[in-house]
Amino acid sequence: MGGKGVWVGIAIAAPLALILGLVLLLGGGSSIASSTGLTAGMTGGAALNASAIPDQSLVPWIEKAGSLCPQVSAPVIAAQIDAESGWDPTAVSSTGAQGLSQFGPATWPAYGQDDAGDGNVSPFNPPDAIMAQGRFDCALASAVAPIAASSGVPVLTLILDAYNAGLGAVIAANGVPHNAQTQAYAPKIESLAATYAAPTASLVSTGSGQFAQVEISAATAEMGRPYVWGGGASLGPSGSASAPAGFVGQPGFDCSGLVLYAVFQASQGSISLPHSSEIQATMGQDVGTGTGAQVLGSGQLQPGDDIAFQMNGGGDYDHIGIYIGNGEMVAAPSTGDVVQIQNLNTSYWLALQWSARRFG
Repeated sequence: MGGKGVWVGIAIAAPLALILGLVLLLGGGSSIASSTGLTAGMTGGAALNASAIPDQSLVPWIEKAGSLCPQVSAPVIAAQIDAESGWDPTAVSSTGAQGLSQFGPATWPAYGQDDAGDGNVSPFNPPDAIMAQGRFDCALASAVAPIAASSGVPVLTLILDAYNAGLGAVIAANGVPHNAQTQAYAPKIESLAATYAAPTASLVSTGSGQFAQVEISAATAEMGRPYVWGGGASLGPSGSASAPAGFVGQPGFDCSGLVLYAVFQASQGSISLPHSSEIQATMGQDVGTGTGAQVLGSGQLQPGDDIAFQMNGGGDYDHIGIYIGNGEMVAAPSTGDVVQIQNLNTSYWLALQWSARRFG
């Protein structure tokens, strides 16, 4: 990604006392753990897919850093390292950010400690860098809690935005800063975190009727939310809408973001889907594949099934929604629109290629 380490390399130029004072003023430790709709795949305590870590000696440090506060998980720590340095402990950015976690010289003293126990406290020392990253993320969690409460933007999104653009930028925007780089940063980390999370034992759970009810309720409760490309995570809406009129700056969902959110809620945190309609179209139980006329006419669809569509040909499933029965689905359609119910029993939808999947 462009601009690696922008927040940690540049944004903390204020005196250390001022930074620590701001964190204390805005709430101290991890006071928001019980109110953020925390995801099993993202938040503290989430299991790490250790085999995905390039250097296995880093696994215990990532797991330890991911246990420091409820808002940040080991998979998120790993995803940040991936995005910031590409797992290169010697990395130095164009802005002077250093090491695995891309700390700037002005920031490092506030969070760097001799975690490795070798007397060499350095951002280039992986154990020190990873633990400092965890402490920094948790400090940001406390600092952004009031903003999350007032703006409706998930805490994790604001932690990541502050890591990228600076806490000052998040405060000034009262939410997601208004720049394209930062708006893309949190979705990127959340997507990467899914790849570093240990897979669940099964993507198909019992109690399908109750699962479907919760999934549909979660999705329809978001009706009227703006479409935001890359928006939505297990925590809820994210990103920042530029359209339609009246929704500028508000968080929202894209099609796969809405599905992963609703499925996570219905599974009580046991299913954390990737933020990709193309991948979601291959997961769970196959309910039916073919034209819409074939799948809808098969009688196999049930409310709560997720339907992926090949909207633009080429074999890619580039849209997905949640079937609610009676030939209708709830979905986040496209830029300029909002989460809404759509009628699938039309010539347009029936002619498309569908892939119907069931997760509960």
